[in-house]
Amino acid sequence: MEKPVYIIGVGMTRVGRLYEKSGRELAAEAALAAIRDSGGVHPRALVVGNMASSIMMEQDSLGALVADYSGLRGIPAYKVEAACGSGGAAFYSGVSLALSGLVDTVLVVGVEKLTEYLTSKATKALAQAMDAEYELFYGASFTGLNAMVARLYMETYGYSREDMAHWPLRMHEYASYNPYAQLPKKTSLERILKSPVVADPLHLFDCSPLSDGAAAVLITSNEEVLEESLNATGRDVVVEVAGIAMATDSVDLGSRRDLLTLESTVKAAREAYAMAGVAPDAIDYAEVHDAFHITGYLALEDLGFSEKGKAVEEWKSGRYAKGDKPEVNFSGGLKARGHPVGATGVYQIVEATMQLRGDFPGYRASDPEIAVTHNIGGVGTFTTVTVLKRRR
Repeated sequence: MEKPVYIIGVGMTRVGRLYEKSGRELAAEAALAAIRDSGGVHPRALVVGNMASSIMMEQDSLGALVADYSGLRGIPAYKVEAACGSGGAAFYSGVSLALSGLVDTVLVVGVEKLTEYLTSKATKALAQAMDAEYELFYGASFTGLNAMVARLYMETYGYSREDMAHWPLRMHEYASYNPYAQLPKKTSLERILKSPVVADPLHLFDCSPLSDGAAAVLITSNEEVLEESLNATGRDVVVEVAGIAMATDSVDLGSRRDLLTLESTVKAAREAYAMAGVAPDAIDYAEVHDAFHITGYLALEDLGFSEKGKAVEEWKSGRYAKGDKPEVNFSGGLKARGHPVGATGVYQIVEATMQLRGDFPGYRASDPEIAVTHNIGGVGTFTTVTVLKRRR
């Protein structure tokens, strides 16, 4: 990276079915929390990550709306959309702005409201991340496509539903410690396996829930602003954005070369690692995109942590837990922390930053120095991978 970009403030709301709060209220709550966390630094631009505001909130002009409602009227502001990867894409855009020379201090907010309407409307909104002519037209759903990938993975590598169920089992365990989580309850393999079928082989507990929520990250490339923030907060630890990359794949699954490799993740990870000057075995902590258990397992393989086809076996044996390297998804992941789609990538940045700073309010990692976040849109149509480093 040409010059350092630092995370100086983070904020997030609880994830859940937040009927009592509008999208603008959630976004402002997270934005103002990040500004307070920075010691009161004023952002010079705003980027909002969101997928479905046009449908689920009946609201466009989201950049200006969030700026105005957060007390930031007048600054440059706009929305970024990349399906479920909108939060990661917004952060990528925010880092680009901070490096551009146009502005040096940028607030990135992710926000989503998915629970105001019937599940059928949310399902249709999410399905629009697929190819409209070749998938959506024929009645495919987002869950259905992931179910086909899960079935292929299980048959190719010989895994059972019980093998796969160890992902949600652990995510619910971690989420039980997270005060921001939508599903902060431990569960059992029996309950996971007996939960209702959504799209075979995916059952209810194999899938992330519909969620509302907002998260925010304040970044700067200005050393004077960084010092101002550190002096105001009294922190002796700062988190640097050491590497970031975004990549794409085909929207329709029928054009993929390999359904069990998310090539956008492989490419983005390779480029982000190179920018940060690290290898996969240097990563201490990771927040990966587990909208379904299958995307979690594929992420471990495509990020270079597990060999192809080995992630389930290793996860089931206890890898990626406390004391391993990397430790993974102590937030509870999308599966149990929740998945407010356009905000998810920003939640991951917030959570990884707090793990590096040592002030995450839930299940804490073992003093990590390097973290990775992995946010995808569609079934790997977009991927943003970010490498964060702790500096003292």
